[in-house]
Amino acid sequence: MAEPRDETRTRYDEVAQLYYETFKDTLREHPFDRAMIDAFAERVKEGGARPVADIGCGPGHITGYLHALGLDAQGIDLSPEMIALARREHPGIAFSLGDMSALDLPDGGLGGVLSRASIIHTPPERIGPVFAEFHRVLAPGGFLSLSFQASDRTDRLAWPFDHRVAPAWQWSYDRVADLLRDTGFAEVARLVGAPEEDPVRGFHFCHLVMRKPGAENP
Repeated sequence: MAEPRDETRTRYDEVAQLYYETFKDTLREHPFDRAMIDAFAERVKEGGARPVADIGCGPGHITGYLHALGLDAQGIDLSPEMIALARREHPGIAFSLGDMSALDLPDGGLGGVLSRASIIHTPPERIGPVFAEFHRVLAPGGFLSLSFQASDRTDRLAWPFDHRVAPAWQWSYDRVADLLRDTGFAEVARLVGAPEEDPVRGFHFCHLVMRKPGAENP
């Protein structure tokens, strides 16, 4: 049986160009998403503007937006075809292949990690190492921006749903926040979109901004 990671890589390789055409203007179409990313970028710059990694960057449209906001942004994705598209569309930005549960990044080197709708393809029993990696690569005082298809239920951590590309999970936003706190993060802000705003599945969409505490912000 194929690993979920391998299936996700293969499926996104197959639809990379279609995905790019579908979502390249997503921030223009979703002003609340844009506002949360803007706030994340502002907080990172206030902390000294260390580099930022967009984990699960796909074709690089969000990485490009972070770069346009003045951040030293790089993108990392599991799919070679997505990385090829990102390099084509954003030639001045560094993009590399990588697995979010085992990032090829040094300890404490980043001022920010952004992961937009990327954890949804991680099975719930494997999410712990992903959050631990996000914490490891962030400098003290660094920020995590995490967004995902969500639920207001708390009886489970996650529920599978019929994603069009690869196996995916909808996450309890309260329980995800609890897991991140257990990993060592402090919550800074959250925004939860109403399910009525999702015309396809009727899911909440959650944005969490977390901080890795440092000496100046315990």
